Parts: sequence; C-alpha cells; structure tokens
Amino acid sequence: MAFSSRLLSKSKQIQFCGSQITFQQTHAIPARCFAKQADRPALKGDEMLKGIFIEVKNKFETAMGILRKEKITIDPEDPAAVAQYAKVMKTVREKADLFSESQRIQFTIQSRTQDIPDARSYLLTLKEIRIKRGLTDELGAEAMMFDALEKVEKELKKPLMRNDKKGMAVLMAEFDKINKKLGIRKEDLPKYEEQLELKIAKAQLEELKKDTLEAMETQKKREEFKDEEMVSPKSLDIRNFI
Repeated sequence: MAFSSRLLSKSKQIQFCGSQITFQQTHAIPARCFAKQADRPALKGDEMLKGIFIEVKNKFETAMGILRKEKITIDPEDPAAVAQYAKVMKTVREKADLFSESQRIQFTIQSRTQDIPDARSYLLTLKEIRIKRGLTDELGAEAMMFDALEKVEKELKKPLMRNDKKGMAVLMAEFDKINKKLGIRKEDLPKYEEQLELKIAKAQLEELKKDTLEAMETQKKREEFKDEEMVSPKSLDIRNFI
C-alpha cells in the first residue's frame, strides 16, 4: 500500500530531535535488528535464501492473520477510523517485528552516519536523507543547526570532529537553545511519533479509498455490473476480501 513520503513533512520535530539524539550517539540501533541473528551460524547460497524466504513468509502470514481479525473502516475523514487503523497497523508491526516509519527514519540516519567522523559531514548527510525521503524543514531547524556548527567551528578555528567531546558539548548546548526556541522537547518525542503514525494511517486510508473507488469504477464498466449501484468504501469489510 504505497503512500507519498511528502505527507510526512510535518514530522520535522521528530527529524530534528532524532538527529540530535543520534548525533550524541545516546540511542543505539534497535536491538531486534541484530538480536535474532546473533546466534545464527554462517549461511551460504541456498540456505541463506531459504532463511530469508521463511522469515518473510512468516512475517506476511502474521500480518495477514491480524488483518483477517481486525475491523478496518475505509474512512480517512473519520478520526476514530484513522485511530483504529493506526492501532491495527501498530499491532501488525509489533507482532511481525517490523519497523514503524519513525523507526525506519532513525535506522536510516544511524546506519548512514555511524562512520562519519566530522560534524559537518554528518549534518550534510542528514540533509541528504531528508531530501530523499521528501521531508520538508518548515521550521528552518536545519539552517539553524548549520549556523550553530559554523559558530562553534569559528570558535575552534578548525572543523568539529565527533570525537571531540568538548567541542561536541558546546554544539549540543547550541542545539538545546534551538530546541527551546522552537518549543521542542525530547520528552515529547513519543507524542510526536504518535502524531506521525496517525498522519501515515490517514494517508494510507486515503490511498486505500482511492484504490477502492477506482476498482469499483472499473468493475462497473463491465456489462454484467453496469446496473449495479456503487457502495461507499467505508461500508466495505476488508476481512471479506482477504
């Protein structure tokens, strides 16, 4: 079920705070990314492909099992329907061990930046990731971060390296000032992530509604259905079609 990443543009709070948290290297990559592979023996060729296939198959069956049980209403304009859909998708992710959108963003940042030695290259990589994912910086946080780095490097009279604890502490203090100015608090990250997931849920329901209407329009063009009246997407029970 595709949906445009530009609809996530208002998640700048998560992107900005998340980038700082990662910058300080206080958050590790979720352990589940590695924990299940820690005790696995080295696999080659067919065995590796078989393992990947079985894992994907199990995740798919887990997801389908949940979707066959849970009621989903295709009504993106109804907050209750959006909240219910988000809840079902969260259950699917947890049971099938899948990333949420915010976790995918965080993982991308961490995996792309873990070997970057200097602060400027790190911020440039963040900018590249933001642009590629279609995220906009409506608050101007990115420019403020670069300005803060420029100020610190000017005081140091050299590029700021990420292993420079004293220099990084000064930069983090500047970032804290930016957070305060923008009204962003790290303790509010769970709330921002919840808001992001609701935006994603609404976008997915809108896409699902669009696909459903297009499918019914196509069906209605067939001779045997031309006299049939189209039903409202929200009256459909997805469980009957899985």
